[in-house]
Amino acid sequence: MNLLEKVKLEALNGNPCSIEDAIKISKSFDINDICDAADEIRKKWNGDNMDTCSIVNARSGKCSENCKWCAQSRFYETGCKEYDIIPHEEVMKAVKMNSEKGVRRFSLVTSGRKVAPADIERFCQIFRDAAKVSSISLCASMGLLTKEELQKLKDAGVNRYHCNLETASSYFPSLCSTHSQEDKLRTIRAAREVGMEVCSGGIIGMGETLEQRLMLAQEARETGACSIPINILNPIKGTPLQDEAPLSEEEIILTVALFRLVAPKCNLRFAGGRLRLSEKATRRILRGGMGGALVGDMLTTVGNNIDQDRDLFTELGFKW
Repeated sequence: MNLLEKVKLEALNGNPCSIEDAIKISKSFDINDICDAADEIRKKWNGDNMDTCSIVNARSGKCSENCKWCAQSRFYETGCKEYDIIPHEEVMKAVKMNSEKGVRRFSLVTSGRKVAPADIERFCQIFRDAAKVSSISLCASMGLLTKEELQKLKDAGVNRYHCNLETASSYFPSLCSTHSQEDKLRTIRAAREVGMEVCSGGIIGMGETLEQRLMLAQEARETGACSIPINILNPIKGTPLQDEAPLSEEEIILTVALFRLVAPKCNLRFAGGRLRLSEKATRRILRGGMGGALVGDMLTTVGNNIDQDRDLFTELGFKW
């Protein structure tokens, strides 16, 4: 039995692949064989239900943090649109639209280190009202909140909290200095303590090595995350990463498949950066370990059309 077969069988039993073995596999096997193995593992643990989610940028720009990839940081001149908390009626409209189109989850995402304590109740009321107009699952991404603040969101109907690790712990300090991964891990632990599910992943293509990408997958899995969003860097003019060389499509396809070997039970979520990929690469990724997708517009870039995504996912054998 070769190494890929051995790792696949272990993953089908819920046992993750080591980073060392994943690197060996990347160098020793055909990429399509790796993708086929990853897809088999995805089917075992996530089934064929495409776990879709949609986000609304509920507060944009003027962020106090210096994350080198982000258009919303106040440290960089990017032309990012800036506004305070989104009007209540716009959120309700978005909730209803996504629910009617069959999207499974809906999240509010805010810029900044964290939502101010004074604004937590305002967001809680938005979530309570959203729960009244739709049965869509509610998520939030509001920064480095405390356990008490997360409990208020949970009580308002939010069942999943999103807090990206962004990259491997060994690489994070070179990309951001205004907060640490330990700050993020503290929030993730608190979210789990109040009974929330956790969604935590990151961005690939920020200058990290393949090993560091796989470290991200391993570290996200170890947080207890049930969902790992994978974003592909979209270099934004004005940020320090504006001239970062893009990953090749083959590198992206391989990374996703290896993520599945390292985090077999987690639902890998196709997030930002999809529009830069060819249709062929997108199809290979969707049948190469990916089990979820962010649909509609993203934060500061335009996303895929929901109806087009539904048609593509259905064609590839997923249930919408």
